[in-house]
Amino acid sequence: MSKPHSLGVYLERKSLVMLGLGFSSGLPFMLVANTLGYWLRDEGTSLAAIGFITWCGLAWTFKFLWAPLIDRTSAPFLTIFGRRRSWMLLTQTIIGAGLMAMGVIGISHGLVVLGILAVSVAAAGATQDVVVDAWRIETASDTEELGVLTSCYTFGYRGALLATEAIILIVATRIGWSASYVCYGALAGIGIAACLIGVEPAKSPQDKDAEAPLWTARGLFDAITGPLIRFFKTYGAMGLLMLIAISCFQVPNFVMGPMANPLYHDIGLSKDMVGMVRGSFGLAAVFAGVAMGGFLCLKLGSMRALMLGGAAQILGTMLYAVLPYHHDPMTFAAVMAADNFGIAVAGVTLVTYMSSLTTLGYTATQYALLSSVYTVFGKFLKGFSGLAVQSLAVDYGLMKAYAIFFIGAGLIGIPAILLFVLLASQRRPDAATSKG
Repeated sequence: MSKPHSLGVYLERKSLVMLGLGFSSGLPFMLVANTLGYWLRDEGTSLAAIGFITWCGLAWTFKFLWAPLIDRTSAPFLTIFGRRRSWMLLTQTIIGAGLMAMGVIGISHGLVVLGILAVSVAAAGATQDVVVDAWRIETASDTEELGVLTSCYTFGYRGALLATEAIILIVATRIGWSASYVCYGALAGIGIAACLIGVEPAKSPQDKDAEAPLWTARGLFDAITGPLIRFFKTYGAMGLLMLIAISCFQVPNFVMGPMANPLYHDIGLSKDMVGMVRGSFGLAAVFAGVAMGGFLCLKLGSMRALMLGGAAQILGTMLYAVLPYHHDPMTFAAVMAADNFGIAVAGVTLVTYMSSLTTLGYTATQYALLSSVYTVFGKFLKGFSGLAVQSLAVDYGLMKAYAIFFIGAGLIGIPAILLFVLLASQRRPDAATSKG
C-alpha cells in the first residue's frame, strides 16, 4: 500500500473493497430503523409502535453471542471463499432478499410480518458487520493502514446512510415505499461485488489457542471465553470502565433517531425537502465530520478526540428542539448539518478507539463485543422513544413534547464524556500492544 499521506492510497484495491463493504454494512441499518419509521408514519402508524419496532435493531447489540461461531467457521456451502468472505456472501444475499420481500409484502399483512422480515434483515446485517469489521482489522498491515481502511469503511457506510436516509425519500415520493425497498434490496449487489474482488485475510499466528478446532472442548472454551480473558488480561480492571464508557457514548444518537423522521412528518416537511437537505447540507456535514474525526484522533489522541466528538453529538441532538417552533428550510438545514457533523465525528473517534483495543486471533469476537456494548443501552432505550414523546404530549402538546424529548436525549450523553475523562486520567496499557 502507498504511503498513508498519499491520496493514491484510497484508490488501491484494498481501500476500494473496504469502501464497498462499508456501503454494504450501512445498507440495512436505516431500512429496518428510522427510514422504516418514516414509511410507517406515512401509513398512520402510532409513534409508540414505531418506537417498539426499532427493537429489531437489537440484533446489532446481541451479535457478540454468535460472533464466536462466525469467528471460527466458514458459512455452509461457501467454504471455498474462506472464513470471512463466505459469511459476507451469505449475509449479503439474505439482506438483499429480505429488503425485497419487505417491499413486496409491505404492511398489507400487518406489522408482525413486516417486523419479522425486518428482524431477519437486521440479523443478517449484524452478522455481516462481524466479518466486515474483522476483515478491516485483519487486512491492515499496520495502524496507519488501519486508519486508512477505517476511513474508507466510514465513507462507504455513510454513503449507504445517505442513500437510505435521504435519497430513498426522493425515490419513495415518486415510486412509493414498496418499490423503493425492492430497488434498495438490489443494492446488496455492491457488497457482493466487493466481497468477490477482495482477498481473504491470512490467519493470525498470534494466538495458538485460536487454532484449536471449534468442536473440541478447548476450542469451544477458547472461542467463547478467550476474547474476554485476553481483553481483561490486557486492560485489567479498567477494561470494565472502558466497556461502560463505550456503552454510554452514542446513546443520544440512538435514542433520538426513531423520532427524527416522525418529527419531520408532523411539522409538515415534505420527503423531497428532507431528502434534498440530507443529500446536500447533511452530506457535506458528514464528510466534514469524518475528516474532523480522523484529524482529532491523529492530533489529540483517541481519548480527547472522543470527548470532543461526544460533545458535538450532544449539541447536534439538542438542536432538534428548535425545529418544532422554527422549521424553515435554512433552520432545518443548519440543525441537520450540526447533527450529522457531530454524529460523524463521534462515530469515527469511537470506531478508531474500539479497533485499537482488539487482539489478533480474536478480532471478530472482540470487536463484535465492543460494538455490541456500544449499542446495548441506546438500542434498548430507543424502543421507548415514541412512548416518551406520546406521554409528554399529553401534558405539553406534541410540539413541545418533541422539544423536551430532544433536549433530554442530548443530555444523557454527558455521563460518557465524564467516564472518558476518568479513563484519560488513569494509566492503561498502550492500545497498540493489543493489536498484536
